[in-house]
Amino acid sequence: MSETRRKLTTIFSADVQDYTRLMRADEEGTLATLKQYRDAMARLIVAHDGRVINTWGDGLIAEFPSVVEAVRAAVDAQNELAGYNTKRSDDARMLFRIGINLGDVIAEDGDIYGDGVNVAARLQTSAAPGGIVISNTVYDQVRNKVAVGFEFLGLLEVKNIDGGVPSYAVRIGVEGEDPAPAPPHSAFGRQQSPAEVPLRAGAAPVRGPTRKYGVLAVIAAALAGINLLSWQGEFWAAWPLLALAVLSVLIWLRSAKGTDRMLATLGAAGLGIAGINLLSWDGTFWAIWPLLGIAIAAGLRWVMRRQPSVGQ
Repeated sequence: MSETRRKLTTIFSADVQDYTRLMRADEEGTLATLKQYRDAMARLIVAHDGRVINTWGDGLIAEFPSVVEAVRAAVDAQNELAGYNTKRSDDARMLFRIGINLGDVIAEDGDIYGDGVNVAARLQTSAAPGGIVISNTVYDQVRNKVAVGFEFLGLLEVKNIDGGVPSYAVRIGVEGEDPAPAPPHSAFGRQQSPAEVPLRAGAAPVRGPTRKYGVLAVIAAALAGINLLSWQGEFWAAWPLLALAVLSVLIWLRSAKGTDRMLATLGAAGLGIAGINLLSWDGTFWAIWPLLGIAIAAGLRWVMRRQPSVGQ
């Protein structure tokens, strides 16, 4: 009779990016490469006191009694596999994505089940090819114990987990940096998805919102100075300053842990619309209508995010 029990463990989940494409191009070669790479990963897992629980298709799941050793095993695995890939052409490289979570699981017959495993699998799918993504429960344990850096990716939506799971990309080659709590986005460009965040040896240190605020402040001061030095009776700098203010508020809202990105974006948009109305004031507060629409959208978003996910 099988024994079922609950336990706290570190779950390590890995799979291959674009495995279907690789198989389509060369079935036998891909299977041979998969075996070589997965054997190397399994060897490193065991070397760090971990245990491979299961393999299926291109996937692998393991567990570790130590959170620190799980992250070290993942870093060692990605570094070793990166060395293998340097000998292969770009379209034949096999890149693993790894997700690590510390969570409570159900153990039965040598296997593990539950939300803790699901979170690790979801983190893995969010990792960049050749990269590692960890949950906040892992980050809290390893932030000062592993010679890597971290970048906060924001809240990762996971079924049955209300409010999402804060996640971090591991930055191999960047030591001891405490990440600014901000999702990965450029102050002047589009937002990046977690899969687009580069993860490689020798990556540049992560720069947080503080640096962005400084850049925005310098730009604002320069605009105001240009306007005053070329004064012709009009303070035209008010418009770009409004845009910079809205951008600063958006960065600040999105940098707060637990903040919903969509709600933050709607809030910043509302501020911008109200500012435009005031700067072009003609006696009518026309912004009330778009602000009403934004309030309705924010209310719907709030209600929907509070609903538990269905289907698991």
